[in-house]
Amino acid sequence: MAKKNERENQRRAVAEQLRKQQQRKERQRSMLILGVCIAIVVGLLAAALIPYIKNQRAEAKAEGTPVAELGVSEDAAGCDGVKSEDATGSGEHINAPTKIPYTQAPPAFGKHWPNYLQGSELRSFYTEQDRPEIERLVHSLEHGHTIIWYDETVKPGSTAYKDIQAIAKKYDPETDKVMAAPWNKSDGGSFPSGKHVALTHWTGPEDQKGVTQYCEAPSGAVVSSFVKEYPPSNAPEPGAP
Repeated sequence: MAKKNERENQRRAVAEQLRKQQQRKERQRSMLILGVCIAIVVGLLAAALIPYIKNQRAEAKAEGTPVAELGVSEDAAGCDGVKSEDATGSGEHINAPTKIPYTQAPPAFGKHWPNYLQGSELRSFYTEQDRPEIERLVHSLEHGHTIIWYDETVKPGSTAYKDIQAIAKKYDPETDKVMAAPWNKSDGGSFPSGKHVALTHWTGPEDQKGVTQYCEAPSGAVVSSFVKEYPPSNAPEPGAP
């Protein structure tokens, strides 16, 4: 009887040891799986946060940088001289949604829709997704706005795209009347070969002119000079939004 009890106790001891070993292995496996999961989550967060942090730092740096120092230098911008031509279309409204063909890419003047941009519709930088119709932007030109147009080669996230954003955000679209907007070939033709940025302004109210300057790359120095030469007050209807 005593031997039988001893064997039973030994069997139980072995079973208990095996059970503890199994539990230890399971804990180790669970910790390993948890560690892998944590590593994956940290990796995903890092992949998402690092570009965001870099972008925030770039924006913060741009905010403290004078507009003339944003983008490339004036010499490196590859700009043509300012082109000026007699402007027509002031006060000539074509009701929306009738499309208006413009002979210049992009337009610096012309007939336009009567529903001009105002209030929250006025932004310093427009994307492909939120850009107003060209006919409304031309109406803003009549009111004294300068528009920084960028063509389809300036892709979101690119250096040129970020430079245009930073330059445009230096100006208040309601008081400084400077805005940036995309231009597509389908809007009415392409920019001259090698040019990817265009500045336009409609002067007035007397001797109205449409002025345009094409550049290869965005330059805060060029924009600053252009805006000083053609301020919001130099327009057919300078008192309007």
